[in-house]
This record gives sequence, C-alpha cells and structure tokens, in this order.
Amino acid sequence: MGKISAAAVAKIEEICNRYTDEKTPLMMILSDIQNEYGYIPLDVQEIVSKQTGISVAEIYGVVTFYSFFSLTPKGKYVIGCCLGTACYVKGAQQVIDKFSELLNIGPGETTEDGLFTLDALRCIGACGIAPAVTINGKVYPKMAVSQVQEVIESYQLEAEMSKEEVQS
Repeated sequence: MGKISAAAVAKIEEICNRYTDEKTPLMMILSDIQNEYGYIPLDVQEIVSKQTGISVAEIYGVVTFYSFFSLTPKGKYVIGCCLGTACYVKGAQQVIDKFSELLNIGPGETTEDGLFTLDALRCIGACGIAPAVTINGKVYPKMAVSQVQEVIESYQLEAEMSKEEVQS
C-alpha cells in the first residue's frame, strides 16, 4: 500500500467499526482487510491498533501466525503447494521445486510481473489426492512435476487474454 490514501484509512476505520460490539474482533477485522486489499502491511496494522486499542505487537503476531494473512502483496495467481505428510511422501517437494525453478521465485515470493505467488502450505486436507496444489482456490489433484509447466502456461495465457480484453 505504501502511503495510505485518506479513502483507504477511512475504509480500514469503517471495517474496524463494524466489529465494535464483538468481544474478540481482531480476526474478523484482519480477514476483512485482507479480502479488501490482499495484504496487511505494518502501517495498516497501526491504524487497526489505534482504532481497536489492540497493540501492534499482538496484531503483528496474528498476521504472521496465520498463513492466510500476508504482510506483502500477493500475485494475481496464488499457487499453494501442500507439503503435508501425504503430499510430501507423494512428491510434493519436487512439484514445488519445479514451480520455483520455472517461475524463478522461492516459496513466499511473488514474480516480478506480479502474476504468481508461490506458497508452501501445510496439510490442506486433500491427502487422498496427494500431491495437491491449489491456485486461487482451484485444487489440482495428484500434481506431477511433468504437469507444472503446462499449468503455469495456462495461467499466463489466461492473464494475457484478460489483458487484451481490457485493452480492447
């Protein structure tokens, strides 16, 4: 977000105010902010702290503890590779390594063009279809290393097509 606009500050304050009657509003506030902006940087956490009276340290602890919150912007396509036991045993490490190699990023990083973010996940509850990969919530069962390039290319094509639609 960098420098936060007055409109964004007002929106964050409005989100905080939605939960003034809740005993423990932090998770709901952070979830709404994450959904609105895609990430929760420190300057936003400071606004939440001021609005709620919850310390920045506590807010930061929650944001960094839960994997669905992010301190940095995510790519248009968030690739989640499950590294839980079942997926790991079935070759998930090689799958995430291939995504990392082809995208030239490591887990937790985003490509320079902002198209892809690669996340290493713990068990996502898809053990029967291991190794499992998710991309923006879509599950790819029994992902093989040989499929990774095709999957990436399909999303690159989708992004290119949506860019062309916007330009025309």
